[in-house]
Amino acid sequence: MKKTGAWLARYALEQIGVTHTFGIPGVHNTELYDELNKSEQVTPVLVTHEGGAAFMADAISRTSDHIGTLLIVPAAGVTHAASGIGEAFLDGIPMLVIAGGIRSDSDYRYQLHEMDQHALLAPITKGTWKVATHAEVIPTLYEAYRVATSGEPGPVFVEIPVNIQLDQGTVDSLPAYQPAEEASPRIDDAELERAAQLLLQARRPGLFLGWGALGASEHSIAIAEHLNAPVCTTLQGLSAFPANHPLHTGMSFGPHSVPAAEKAFAECDCLLAVGTRFGEIATGSYGMPVPSQLIHIDINPAVLNNNFPATVALEGDANELLGRLRQKLEALQPRPAEPSLRDAIAADKRAYLEEWFAHNSGERVNPARFFSTLRQQLRDDAWVVADDGNHTFLTAELMPIHEVGHFISPTDFNCMGYAVPATTATKLANPDQQVVGIIGDGAFMMTCMELVTANSLGTGALYVVFNDGELSQIAQAQQIPYNRKTCTLLKGLNLAGVALATGTEYLALNSNEDIDSVLQQALALCDQGRPVVLDVRIDYSKPTRFTGGAVSTNLKRMPLNTKVRMISRALWRKLTG
Repeated sequence: MKKTGAWLARYALEQIGVTHTFGIPGVHNTELYDELNKSEQVTPVLVTHEGGAAFMADAISRTSDHIGTLLIVPAAGVTHAASGIGEAFLDGIPMLVIAGGIRSDSDYRYQLHEMDQHALLAPITKGTWKVATHAEVIPTLYEAYRVATSGEPGPVFVEIPVNIQLDQGTVDSLPAYQPAEEASPRIDDAELERAAQLLLQARRPGLFLGWGALGASEHSIAIAEHLNAPVCTTLQGLSAFPANHPLHTGMSFGPHSVPAAEKAFAECDCLLAVGTRFGEIATGSYGMPVPSQLIHIDINPAVLNNNFPATVALEGDANELLGRLRQKLEALQPRPAEPSLRDAIAADKRAYLEEWFAHNSGERVNPARFFSTLRQQLRDDAWVVADDGNHTFLTAELMPIHEVGHFISPTDFNCMGYAVPATTATKLANPDQQVVGIIGDGAFMMTCMELVTANSLGTGALYVVFNDGELSQIAQAQQIPYNRKTCTLLKGLNLAGVALATGTEYLALNSNEDIDSVLQQALALCDQGRPVVLDVRIDYSKPTRFTGGAVSTNLKRMPLNTKVRMISRALWRKLTG
């Protein structure tokens, strides 16, 4: 049979369950767009920038059972999207990136958009492919999808030259997609038994859960309860364990964590770490006091025994391994329950919240009061999307996430500008659930025009902009050592004007007294399918525990001469102004 490459691509995307593509049409992919316009399953979504498209695709993969898919032009479209592709790569998020390509049947050089896209994307993808014939279109997309979703997930890239899209070619068959049997690593039963014994023999065991533990929450909860052990998470894995569980302590542990986590893990002598790479943010700039008895589970063997040596290192799927570990633990005598641990965690959480409530925010909005009211007004299954910045750690410390998996944020690549498009895509994937984006004003400025996309789609999400006029995470880091804020002050941002320009609703929140009523109004508008920009005049004067702890850890690590020079400079500038 004869089919165009575009028709074959549409067929393959429908087979693997793609629901939306994100991108901008151009001369090298218009045939693909025209073909998808005929699809009853796949909806092509026009964005304002391919960077936003990549963040939207990332969010689709994080918040649904479908793979986020880009359909972009070559060269400039690829470079624009690279930040979002890099975010997905470092965070372990599956993504299918499809770009048109220059004519592969031409003898001429220097065609429009001619560049080696594969060399550019090789470091931030799990694999790249260039389709050479019509017969390769379907199997190539199937193989790319398999690679993206197997093992530790990640983005993949497929280039389909424009002539293959346009022209008809012969294919022998139209195979249905068949998921390949993925070979699981051999599970060492003796090592699992050893892990169970170590946890039960420990005086103070604890659990540390990352994004990789997300699909194993049932087992994590059962193991924590069996061990009567406190549980903390990474930033990316913030919702790997429900925050309303009495053994949940917060994000990470150590000097950069909230008091409930720092105290509960103070004497931890055996740590079960699942689906985490012990990266810089997860460990508070490597200030986490990881005990010598470490049981580390991860699907990526390269992660094991890297930053912290493991007593027991187990490669494999977290759900399978924790299920097996749970069976072994439950076959042994459970640790006696200590109500005092749960009581202490609850008391420390209350005390930390009261400390924030007591903070004088002046004429600005107190972050703890905002998040406390937001939590009360949201349903348990609401989605929270945080961008990168000071607001990220405020969210982590002050906004409990009750539903497993319902918090997403850019983490290891740490891309500002993530949350506006990601909030829209999360609502697109979950239309019947509340979706709230928490966005710093600096991050908002990067991708705010994607509100045009939100308006065009009618996605009733709430875009909360913490507006303080600074790139506050860096501005705070500058203040102590430099007594200067260089290039971190923001001027000229008119959020009401942005909302007007993009066709979205606008509300302002200027005081603690108005938090309840303004949030009610905002969420009511969202329920009517109207995107809302909420301009919060936030108070950032009280630093988060994470910021304070990470700064302290880094200062201690500096060479003495550097430390003396920085402290002397800070004191001199303090005196001289």
